[in-house]
Amino acid sequence: MVNKPLLFAWITAIIAMAGSLFFSERMGFVPCTLCWYQRILMYPFVLILGTAFYRNDRKIYLYALPMSIIGLFVSGYHYALQKLPGLQEFSVCSSGVPCSGQYINWLGFITIPFLAFVAFFIITIMMCLLLKENRQNQ
Repeated sequence: MVNKPLLFAWITAIIAMAGSLFFSERMGFVPCTLCWYQRILMYPFVLILGTAFYRNDRKIYLYALPMSIIGLFVSGYHYALQKLPGLQEFSVCSSGVPCSGQYINWLGFITIPFLAFVAFFIITIMMCLLLKENRQNQ
């Protein structure tokens, strides 16, 4: 039986990694410090969730859920820095590309940290579904 939440989480991680590599390598967007933190949290998901899907590991949420929640907070903070000018004084980006910069701003609200937030949110929801399923089966 196919573990649909795990498959969906894995596909989400693949798309997020491919998207971030497209923005940096193809479009030439230089990642800021918070973008790197989000990449550090997202990229391992491709391997971790892929391996878990292959092995049908229904307890992957034990490892993936904390990472995805941390990713939610980092990307949410980064998005807030971009959209709330008053927070820019609390930015962790002290050199290089500013964290408040917006390479894309589709429809007035979709930025790269927003896309990362959506990916972390989807992965978090899928891991919560696995957690719920595991608790029901015990």
